[in-house]
Amino acid sequence: MNETIFALATAPGRAAVAVVRLSGPGVGEALVGLTGRRLPTARRASLRRLKDQQGEVLDEALVIWTPGPGSYTGEDAAELHLHGGVAIVELVFQALSDRGLRLAEPGEFTRRAFENGRLDLAQAEAVADMVDAETLAQARQAVGQLGGALSVRYEAWRADLIQGLAMLEAAVDFPDEELPADVAGRARPVLERLEQEITAALADGQRGQRVREGFRIALVGAPNAGKSSLLNRLAGRDAAIVTATPGTTRDVIEVPLVLEGYRVLMADTAGLRDSDDPIEIEGVLRARAWARSADLRVWVVDGSVWTGSWREAADLAGPGDLMVINKVDLPPGGDAAAAASEWGAVQRISLQTGEGVEALRKGLTERVIAGLSGGEFPLATRLRHAESLAEARSRLVEALADLEPAVELAAENVRLASRALARVTGRIGAEDILDVVFSSFCIGK
Repeated sequence: MNETIFALATAPGRAAVAVVRLSGPGVGEALVGLTGRRLPTARRASLRRLKDQQGEVLDEALVIWTPGPGSYTGEDAAELHLHGGVAIVELVFQALSDRGLRLAEPGEFTRRAFENGRLDLAQAEAVADMVDAETLAQARQAVGQLGGALSVRYEAWRADLIQGLAMLEAAVDFPDEELPADVAGRARPVLERLEQEITAALADGQRGQRVREGFRIALVGAPNAGKSSLLNRLAGRDAAIVTATPGTTRDVIEVPLVLEGYRVLMADTAGLRDSDDPIEIEGVLRARAWARSADLRVWVVDGSVWTGSWREAADLAGPGDLMVINKVDLPPGGDAAAAASEWGAVQRISLQTGEGVEALRKGLTERVIAGLSGGEFPLATRLRHAESLAEARSRLVEALADLEPAVELAAENVRLASRALARVTGRIGAEDILDVVFSSFCIGK
């Protein structure tokens, strides 16, 4: 990290203001060279004229100098608040390059903050989540994670594991000392409690990931039941093609929505029926796969027919699925009564007149809120966290099984559980894990 880097911290293109960030040991020298004056007062905006090495004026900008280690990255850092013309930004970039600075890689500022101890790895991930947040729920979760809500809990678990490990290692290393006879056994309550807490966190783990990625709702049913029309109505635009021809939808059409601040990914799927058309067969296979992985399936039934085709994919039905009877503006057919009789509670709508659609939207919103809201901060917001939790729990289960017959093995499993948790905050971890985490960042962060 001996190189000094720079990057545009605001969106590229024409704007009122463009902010360029600098970080590294050469920032102070670069500022003096650009402005031809001594460094400004730390952490105060100063109006300075920027010049290139030939003395040509580039811009009149606000300069903020932040010496390390009190900066975001922990290094000497600065911000240049330029007029937002594309040409001005390019001229300043060239002047910085001429002075030996280089353009930052994606996520390099935050990676330096992590490597200098300003953030742990979970907090660094939260920075990326804040930049990517599209909904209030995503932003709130990211802010909580950046504030340490996730890190504090993992470090508390790790501290308890170290306490239990100390008891086990004492029993192994000092068997002849005057220690309590059950010193190893005293670790059991600690380990059992941790195993229960981590198991609960794993059970709740998908909530945090779903807030980030979106609650998945699949619209499923027979051809021409009204799935595409329902998707368009809920999305407020023509996202899917609607025709009277059965089998129009051949692939899964995913549309992002926001319901009460939560991101929802709603999918219109191919009508589920037997077919000889290889394209339609593939569409049905994809529809079934998406429906299986969905958090909620909304079964759309044409209430005006007598075909029984809504039962084609009954094997996909799961607890909590929602049944919607469409076309209630038409004379009722046998399918409406049969579906209501077999399913129980149903939602009746007409996509032609709009009857019942707002009530359905409200019901879907309530399902999303119930699925994603919770009293406590989710303890796994990424797949990486869930995998570390699963490994830690597995090691704890093995440690508890080995506690009586083989204290040495129990101690090693507790040590490995501690290492698994430490990977979440970045206390330990291979370089390739860091590469994966920071490669998803935008340049300038």
